[in-house]
Amino acid sequence: MRRPVLFGTQGSERVAYEVDAFHDELGIVLEIEAGRGALGNAVYRDLIRASLIVDARYLALGVMQEYRYKSGGRTMRAHSYRDASSLLDAVYGSGRLRLPFEGLLLFGF
Repeated sequence: MRRPVLFGTQGSERVAYEVDAFHDELGIVLEIEAGRGALGNAVYRDLIRASLIVDARYLALGVMQEYRYKSGGRTMRAHSYRDASSLLDAVYGSGRLRLPFEGLLLFGF
């Protein structure tokens, strides 16, 4: 779902981002990260992009509890939920980076 971020001349959309879902009435951005998103800093990207979306008041962010993958013939694990939770604790706990959300929900699946 395409959501506007920045407008140009005569109100035309200049920058927009794709999100998984958006609730117009409540201003909820939904982002679900699965699979390799756990390894590519997708949570950072989701936080920044969602914070720039026009009328976004809340962010609901879903990540896998754990992502298993092969590397060099070995089975590896990325602890997506734990890592995302630690990141959000650091962002909100430090107070140095202020996000514009009235609320943020992190859930694991």
